[in-house]
Amino acid sequence: MIAPADIQCIGNEVAIRWQDDTEDYLPMERLRALSPSAEQQGERDLFGQKIGGTSKSDYPGVTVTGWVPVGGYGIQFSFSDGHRTGIYTFAYLKEIARSLAE
Repeated sequence: MIAPADIQCIGNEVAIRWQDDTEDYLPMERLRALSPSAEQQGERDLFGQKIGGTSKSDYPGVTVTGWVPVGGYGIQFSFSDGHRTGIYTFAYLKEIARSLAE
């Protein structure tokens, strides 16, 4: 998987320039709504039933306040509402960008 070469906050978007020189612009509110964390998405028990998570999908005004790399595969964003538990794999970030382009 191609890793980010640069990440910047520009207005209300996170701009990612990848090592292959492609670029993606991800709205911060959507990144928050699509957090892969158990807090946002819930978890599955042994029987496949969803436990926890939230049905909230709109986070108006929430911004990205920082990020840290996670291993060689992902990024953990911090948000202005205090959320910071989701680890966004590079593949998941590209998937989000593709879905926004459709």
